[in-house]
Amino acid sequence: MTQSLTIDIYSDVMCPWCLIGYGQLTKALEQLDGEIEAQIRWRPFELNPDMPTEGEGQEAHLQRKYGRSAEQGAQVRGQMKQVADSAGVSLSYEGDEDPAPDAMMWNTRDAHKLLGFALEQAGPKVQTELKLALFKAHFNQRRRIGDRETLLDIAADVGLHREAAKAALDDDDLEARVIAEERQAWDLNISGVPAMIVEGKFMIPGAQAPDVYVNALRRVAEKSRASA
Repeated sequence: MTQSLTIDIYSDVMCPWCLIGYGQLTKALEQLDGEIEAQIRWRPFELNPDMPTEGEGQEAHLQRKYGRSAEQGAQVRGQMKQVADSAGVSLSYEGDEDPAPDAMMWNTRDAHKLLGFALEQAGPKVQTELKLALFKAHFNQRRRIGDRETLLDIAADVGLHREAAKAALDDDDLEARVIAEERQAWDLNISGVPAMIVEGKFMIPGAQAPDVYVNALRRVAEKSRASA
């Protein structure tokens, strides 16, 4: 009999390892088909909560934040692309503009509010569709994820009511819930993402290989059955 597990993924739209981790988790769940199924919910974690509205060039941001050179940055991007390819996801620009728009970093508070709205109003499946659409918009299309009109366009594309989504962006209570969930992440000692919390208490940190997820989810399933 297939066992259902809930997986809460703390992540940020700007985080390439979060997309990679999801790709690896998806491969793991394919291996577990018929054995374990997952209900995935996305939880907020802002890597750069103080990012200004106008954003910042990605390379300049990473050089400033991590003190690495342009050459080191290119090396890291190359390694990351290889891992992403093996996970079945893409971090590459796939648009039509030539030259490609600059890769940017944006403030993601509004994106997290929309994700919270999607979960509350439409459920985990649509929330995941929105999360993946935001990843695609950021990494593959290089759209302005910090811009509200852009976010509303993306929300409408996954079937969310545009005016309701617009109201959600102005909802102070929703913003308070996002902030509370981010504080909860720190209470759980989450200082980097992705971080996956299975069944509300078992943490899998970082973007792991599929086999790591397979083994971890099987152990959680066994513990859940034993305590039932």
